[in-house]
Amino acid sequence: MILGIIGIIVSLLLLITLAYRGVPVILAAPISAVVCLVFSGAPILASYTEVFMPAMAGFVGSWFPIFLVGAIFGILMTVTGYAESIARTVTGWIGSRSAIAATVITSALMTYGGISLFVVAFVMYPLARELFRVADIPRRLIPGTIALGIFTFTMTALPGSPQVQNIIPGQFFDTGAYAGPGVGILGGVLIFGLGLLWLEHRRRSLITKGEHFESPESKKVIGGSADDGSQVTITLAPPNRIVPFLPLLMVFAVNFACTLVIFPALDWSYLQEETFGSIAYDSRAGLWAVLVAIVAAVLLIVAMNFGQWSTLKVGFSDGVKRSMLPIFSTASEVGYGAVVASVAAFAVVRDSVFGMGANALVTSVVTTSITAGLTGSSSGGMTIALNALGGDLRAMAEAEGMSLEMMHRLTAMAAGGLDTLPHSGAVVTLLIVCGLTHRQSYKDIGMVTLVIPVLVVAALIALVSAVGGF
Repeated sequence: MILGIIGIIVSLLLLITLAYRGVPVILAAPISAVVCLVFSGAPILASYTEVFMPAMAGFVGSWFPIFLVGAIFGILMTVTGYAESIARTVTGWIGSRSAIAATVITSALMTYGGISLFVVAFVMYPLARELFRVADIPRRLIPGTIALGIFTFTMTALPGSPQVQNIIPGQFFDTGAYAGPGVGILGGVLIFGLGLLWLEHRRRSLITKGEHFESPESKKVIGGSADDGSQVTITLAPPNRIVPFLPLLMVFAVNFACTLVIFPALDWSYLQEETFGSIAYDSRAGLWAVLVAIVAAVLLIVAMNFGQWSTLKVGFSDGVKRSMLPIFSTASEVGYGAVVASVAAFAVVRDSVFGMGANALVTSVVTTSITAGLTGSSSGGMTIALNALGGDLRAMAEAEGMSLEMMHRLTAMAAGGLDTLPHSGAVVTLLIVCGLTHRQSYKDIGMVTLVIPVLVVAALIALVSAVGGF
């Protein structure tokens, strides 16, 4: 049994190392799973085909529609010029002198509007670079500024976020995207406010030391190639400043209406039929609402630009391509988690977690944080943790009278903390886009996406424990 536990630890360290070294997670996860199986003495081939692959396929089956329409939506917002127009409009409202705040708010607006995190990063960098150049702010702060807008409060804290990190907990706790609104809004405000304070502090500190904006010595890709090698080009010009915001408003309005008005008014009794797996409506409502909202936004973009169908068609094609790597990378991590959960030693780890004497909320937050940190993925880590412990956590919460909405919100926020350790694929990609290194910029990324969110979650747990849900 000791050897099996060592195998789990070694496999996790290997996964981190391979990811940090740039090995695709699609390969790193099964390799690490094999290491875990060797130490535990479990059959490798059977575990791969009967444990790893079904878990991986299950994740793809459940989440591929969201990844697909989300990627298409993001590309269409880019090729129509809507994303750039939104960024320039918000910058005009706030002012180029407030370059940091303008970059964070614009990034957050697009993320909360349903655009893929990576698409936002590619769109925002050239705009942030120009803002920082005009304001003479050290370029090393750009990654941290963009990261605050896309990897934190809009991804996990704000209720109604269409990002997958806000939807996953609902599949285990039967909650919707708007779960825990009070805690989510408070947490979002704290992360946003503290993050801005840190970045402004760093700006003043670096300028005092004599640092200024410096152009990269070599030409970097600016708003060009995506993580899968496809090109993102802006070919259409939006007619005015209002139109580009309409698709984002559509996502919010349809998501809100479906979650709180339309879906609750419909008869879902047929879901109990064997054909539909006897599923509970609450376990799918959040996913369906976001899916319908993004599809509605995509249709709106098509309707407003139908005369440019040839360009839109290219956007659809690129969106399909761009959805593949993220979904299969995350699914591969889920397959790895299923293998770890299948070995006998994991039962000892699980019993130790539940035996530490903490309540359901703390247990959920801690396990999710750890797995997100180890995998370098908020969605992958949260899915691994909840696939292994979600049922037990829910039963534990119900026995303690803990609000499942609080479980949803704080578990999602916990996934958005340790996931941005240096080996995180999202961090590595962002630094590549910005043409900077970990040494230059990770201090600020780590502060706004890891340290501050972790401290805010800890404070909110204490608050919820003291006064209950709100």
